[in-house]
Amino acid sequence: MTRPDSDVTKSLIVLAVFQYIFLCRALRLWRAHRKHSQYPYKTRESFASMTNEHAWEIQKYVFSLEFPFTVEKSLQFALFRTYGIPTISTLLVKTKQLSYSATASKRVVDTAVLISEFIGHSPTTARHNAAIARMNYLHSIYQKSGLISNDDMLFTLALFALEPIRWIARYEWRDLTPMETCAIATFWKSTGDAMGISYDALPSSGTGWKDGLHWLEEVEAWSQAYEERYMVPDVHNHQTANETTAILLYEMPKSLWPIGKRIVSAMMDDRLRAAMLYEPPPPGYIERVNYVFLVRRLILRNLALPRPYALRYMTVTDDPDPKTGRYYRTGYDAEPWYVPATFWNRFGPQAWMRWLAGRPYPGRGFKPEGLTIPEVGPVNMEGKGRDYFEGTKEKLMGMGRGGCPFAFQKE
Repeated sequence: MTRPDSDVTKSLIVLAVFQYIFLCRALRLWRAHRKHSQYPYKTRESFASMTNEHAWEIQKYVFSLEFPFTVEKSLQFALFRTYGIPTISTLLVKTKQLSYSATASKRVVDTAVLISEFIGHSPTTARHNAAIARMNYLHSIYQKSGLISNDDMLFTLALFALEPIRWIARYEWRDLTPMETCAIATFWKSTGDAMGISYDALPSSGTGWKDGLHWLEEVEAWSQAYEERYMVPDVHNHQTANETTAILLYEMPKSLWPIGKRIVSAMMDDRLRAAMLYEPPPPGYIERVNYVFLVRRLILRNLALPRPYALRYMTVTDDPDPKTGRYYRTGYDAEPWYVPATFWNRFGPQAWMRWLAGRPYPGRGFKPEGLTIPEVGPVNMEGKGRDYFEGTKEKLMGMGRGGCPFAFQKE
């Protein structure tokens, strides 16, 4: 017979488990509700007045606290997806920035640094506008020579707005709210304005958009039509995809790379997979990948407490080095670019594991002295374009970029 005290213990354990699950779910939903209560955007009509400053604040909360892992992967995949357009992949092969292993890792890191800088800082700050100014300079070289078209720029912008929304809907523990979706759209529409991207290809470019959601609907429809026409198989797509996949699988033993490549293929849709000249994954891979994300979703929703602000996701230090004025990356996946060569980073457990595996760790050759925004980019462009950078940054700072990007349409 079962002892009474044993039954009581089991009942208490079951009760404690259910209480913990309730606590996790309640705290997660409470934080989302609390965040929404801080802003006046309760209806679709109110979205028309959403400011870029508020949009950035809401997006930063979503990206750094609510869904940091999924957002990071979605932005990486957004960049990866652009390589399915031959005009984009051909340029990357021609410049050797992402088609050769010697330069691919740094190019990915530099892109991530610039994006994280203008995502992570208010559109009214110098750091935000410095990152966009530097990015505009790097693009301008190829725009002047006709190697980057406005359509390719608009397509890339569209993916950076759309992929986080799609990935969160597909893989996360809750959906985005309309306010959060509008904030992401509003932020990226304003970013496109700052980058000088023309929206003439969109139906409402002449009359203007009601709000961020209206802009998002049109840019999504346009980008899908663009993919149908221009995302086609090309050897340059395959070359850039291979180098990017190698970075994604960097930490895996080489013996497991075939499995890793099948997983990457499983996360592509049919059109992208065909454009990259990748083989379809074996039967069952797509289902297994989806199952893993389903389990993760259930664990986060029911067993994980909300991420505290102290553990918010960030890739570049908030404050500069007091001696040098330079910034550092806070971590790394493949090569340790811009990571300080501290005692811990060079002799800690991760460094020893990488040394034993023959992989690089922070130190000489990977700019351990940190970074400044005007230096970010290919080696042959480091420090170049200072006048362009300063002029563009000053212009952006004077544009009042914290306001509503749709306000001028109402005047």
